[in-house]
Amino acid sequence: MTTRWLTPEEQRAWRAYIGAVHLVEDALDRQLQQEAGMPHMYYSILSTLSESPERRLRMTDLAERLKITRSRLTYAVTRLEKDGLVLRENCHWDKRGSIAALTDEGMTVLEGAAPGHVETVRSVLFDRLSPEQVGQLEEIFSTVTEGFQGDAANTTADDVPWRRRSAKSCS
Repeated sequence: MTTRWLTPEEQRAWRAYIGAVHLVEDALDRQLQQEAGMPHMYYSILSTLSESPERRLRMTDLAERLKITRSRLTYAVTRLEKDGLVLRENCHWDKRGSIAALTDEGMTVLEGAAPGHVETVRSVLFDRLSPEQVGQLEEIFSTVTEGFQGDAANTTADDVPWRRRSAKSCS
């Protein structure tokens, strides 16, 4: 089998992508830790729940929206639960599943953290791009995401993190 090495252009694009992802994620984590006392992942959970009907989502659906493993989500939700920001409820239509619900306290924390977070996202990413580049960014990463998710019938459990099995996860 022959290795399909990256072209010089692909190598530059790959390294630019990796560098940007690490720097943006670091800036978001630092800002949220300093101003809200939480990592970006926890903010993303609260934000996603706030946008959901009745501020509730089944854990597997939340993992899919966040593009993370169910075990990683379970760990984070357990921590948010201890802080009173999220509640876990039984899923009435599926005894194996559970629901994550954003509490009023969680909504208050999110509302306090959102302005600083949005300003950081704007300053580290969108203020550096033209409107045309913003459209290109969306198109590029939507294409990449769709490529991973593909046809649900043909996607294996290992293709996407929220479908992977873990001995610790029952969400």
